[in-house]
Amino acid sequence: MEVVIDQERTMRERVVVRYSACFKQEVIAALEGGRFASVEAARVHFGIKGSCTISKWLKRLGRHDLQAKVVRVEKPGEADRIGELERQVGQLQRALGQTQALNLLNEEFLKRACELMGQEVEAFKKKSGGGCCTDLPEGPGSG
Repeated sequence: MEVVIDQERTMRERVVVRYSACFKQEVIAALEGGRFASVEAARVHFGIKGSCTISKWLKRLGRHDLQAKVVRVEKPGEADRIGELERQVGQLQRALGQTQALNLLNEEFLKRACELMGQEVEAFKKKSGGGCCTDLPEGPGSG
């Protein structure tokens, strides 16, 4: 085990620990031999401070069999429910996008209509009350 002191970046002393290949092999051999029930137990025994250090060594060596397995426990139908919710989110996102596009299109139609009538958009909105335009004069062909 090599200890390197790095004072370039900060005023405080920073200790960087480098482990030799021999030391790493000893730790992994102890895990392979069943001396420790977990990577965490080996880490504590050998005084390794980094919580992911041994896991990184095992990953580099392709020894995934010595690492803890993650098991997800779900209730029946939970995975189906998650999938259904993800589909609904996708549908809602598409609908929102379509609504936003339609809103932009309607804004452009309103601008164009106001230009043709010779009115400012804001003045038209105030005049119409910003709501439903049922009291507008009837156009040609209506009635």
